[in-house]
Amino acid sequence: MMGSNEIEHLSEDVLDRGFEFDSQQKKDLKQMEIESQGEKFYGASSEEDEDVNKSLPQVASSSRRGLEHCITAPVGTERNPLIVDDDIFLSRSTTGKWEFPRQDTILDRLSEKQLITNLVKIQNDGTVEVDIEMSASVAPELLELQSFAKSTMRESLSSESKKSVPRLQIVILVVGTRGDVQPFLAIAKRLQEYGHHVRLATHDNFKTFVKSANVDFYPLGGDPRILAGYMARNKGLIPSGPAEISVQRKQLKAIIDSLPPACTAPDMETGVPFRAQAIIANPPAYGHVHVAEALAVPLHIFFTMPWTPTYEFPHPLARVPQSAGYWLSYIIVDLLIWWGMRRIINNFRKTTLKLAPIAYFSMYRGSISHLPTSYMWSPHVVPKPSDWGPLVDVVGYCFLSLASKYQPREDFVQWIKKGPPPLYFGFGSMPLEDPKGTTDVILEALKDTEQRGIIDRGWGNLGNLAELSDNVFLLEECPHDWLFPQCSAVVHHGGAGTTATGLKAGCPTTIVPFFGDQFFWGDRIYEKELGPAPIPISQLNVENLSNAIRFMLQPEVKSRAMEIAKLIENEDGVAAAVDAFHRHLPDELPLPTPTPTPVEEEDHLNPLQWFFLRLGRFCCAPCGGV
Repeated sequence: MMGSNEIEHLSEDVLDRGFEFDSQQKKDLKQMEIESQGEKFYGASSEEDEDVNKSLPQVASSSRRGLEHCITAPVGTERNPLIVDDDIFLSRSTTGKWEFPRQDTILDRLSEKQLITNLVKIQNDGTVEVDIEMSASVAPELLELQSFAKSTMRESLSSESKKSVPRLQIVILVVGTRGDVQPFLAIAKRLQEYGHHVRLATHDNFKTFVKSANVDFYPLGGDPRILAGYMARNKGLIPSGPAEISVQRKQLKAIIDSLPPACTAPDMETGVPFRAQAIIANPPAYGHVHVAEALAVPLHIFFTMPWTPTYEFPHPLARVPQSAGYWLSYIIVDLLIWWGMRRIINNFRKTTLKLAPIAYFSMYRGSISHLPTSYMWSPHVVPKPSDWGPLVDVVGYCFLSLASKYQPREDFVQWIKKGPPPLYFGFGSMPLEDPKGTTDVILEALKDTEQRGIIDRGWGNLGNLAELSDNVFLLEECPHDWLFPQCSAVVHHGGAGTTATGLKAGCPTTIVPFFGDQFFWGDRIYEKELGPAPIPISQLNVENLSNAIRFMLQPEVKSRAMEIAKLIENEDGVAAAVDAFHRHLPDELPLPTPTPTPVEEEDHLNPLQWFFLRLGRFCCAPCGGV
C-alpha cells in the first residue's frame, strides 16, 4: 500500500526509524519510488483528482477542526425531518469514562524513536513481526507502560435508563467478499423489523444477493475479486512489488470515492431520496469515519476480526513471538495502515468533504478505539477480552438463514444418501494459483483416508475436472447453512462466516488459511481442539491433509464440536448486534458536535489516544505539521 511520496517516507524516514527490510526489499522500495514518480500515493494525478471530484457530491462544507483531536463518535447538529412516528424503547447502559491520570513519567524514560526503531520487522511475505526482545533497552518500559495502561482502564458502573430510538435512515458500508457481506445483511433485515430504513452499500457483485433479501442496495467501488487476489498475493500490509501499488491504489480510491453518494444519493432505481442519519461500517470501508464527520452522524463499527488493542491475543495481521507484545501489535499495524493511506484520505477530506486534514501522526489515524465497536463472533469461541471497555461488545455470530429457501439438485440429494456423511472442501472467494494441483491433493487425501468428499468450486475454480469418482461430488452455489449439517467435517479457508457456520453445524474443522484473520480463526479452532493445527495453503499436501482428516474424524473431536454447536444455537447474535447499535446511539438524535479536546488536556484520554498524542508530538516536531 505505497506510492511515490509514501515510498520516500519509507526509504528515507521509516527505514531510518528502524523498520528492518532485507536487501532485496530495499531494492524493491527504490524501484517502486522510481516507477511511481509523478503519481500521488493512492490517488490519481491532480488532473484526475479534479475530474473525479467534480462528479462527486460535495457532502459538507465545514470549518470545524478535523479528527486529529476527536475522541468520541461524531454526532449531528440539526434534527433531520425524516425521523417519524414510532419510537423504539430499550434499556441503555450509560457509557463510562476512562480514568487515566497523567502518565508523563513512563514515556519520559521511553524514547518514541526507540519504540518504533527496535520493534518492527517487515517479513518477506509482507506480514509484520512485532518482537519486544529485539531491544532489551525498550522492553522493560514497554512492559511497565502496558501494565500501567491495563491497570487504569476500567468500566464505570453502568446505570440503566430507558431511551427511545426514532426510526432512522441507516446506511451499512461493507467492503469485502460475500462472507463479509452476509452477516451485515442479517443485521439490516433485523433493523428493518424495528422500522428503520436501511441501505446496504457494498460491491456491485452482491447486488442480487442484497436485493433478494428485500434490503435496499447501493454500489460501492472496488472489485472484491481483485481485492481478494491482492491479499492472497501480498498477505500483509506491504505490497510485494511495483505492480501491486497501482492495484491497491485504484481499489482504495474507488472505494473511498463511492462512500459519499452511498450515504446521500437517491436510490438509483426508484429515485427515492436518502440521507444517512447513522452509519454502520466495517473497518475496510476506510473512509467511513470521515464521511460520518462530514455528515455529523453517529458511526458504529462492526467486524468479524479483532481490531481493538488487547493484551490477550495479537493483531491478526501481525506476528508476535511474545505475549507481552500483543497490545503493541495493534498500534504498529494501525500506524502502518495510516502511513499507507494518509495522502488519499487527506485529499478526500480536503477536496470532497471540505474537512481539515489529519496530521501525519495524530490521535485518530485509522484507529477505531474511540468508536462504538461490535464484534460478530460467539463469546464461547473468543470471549470478550477483559481490557476491552464499554464501547466494545462481542455480540455473537450474525447468521443469515438461507437454508429454508434452498432447493438442492435431486442428484445431489441422492448422492448424499448413498453413503456416510461426506467431508466438505471449499475455499470460497480465495483465488488459487494451481486449482488442478489443489484438487489433486484433495482427491488423493480422500483416497488415502477412504472418505467421501464434496468439492465446492468457489472463485478459485477448484475441482475443475472432466471426470470425478463416485466418492466425490462437485458443487456450486450451495448455502453453507444447508450443506454443512450434511457433512462429517469441513475443510476451508477460515473466513469468519464459513468458520461460524461450520461450528454451528457441529463440524470438526480444518482451516487452510490464505491471509489475514484466517490464521487467527485457524488458531482459535486448534486451541479449542475442534480441529487440527491450520495448514497454510502453501503447505497443503496429501500427507498434511490426510492427517488433518484423521484428526477430525476422532469421536472426541466430534463431541467437542457438538458441544460448541449447542452453545452457539442458543445465541442470537443479530438481536445482540441491533441492541448494541441502539444502546450506543446518542441520547438525543442529533446532538451538538462535541468540542475537540485541547492538546494540553490529557487527563481523560484512553491509553491508545494518549500514546498516539505523545508519539505525534515527537515525530511531528521536526517538520512542524502534516
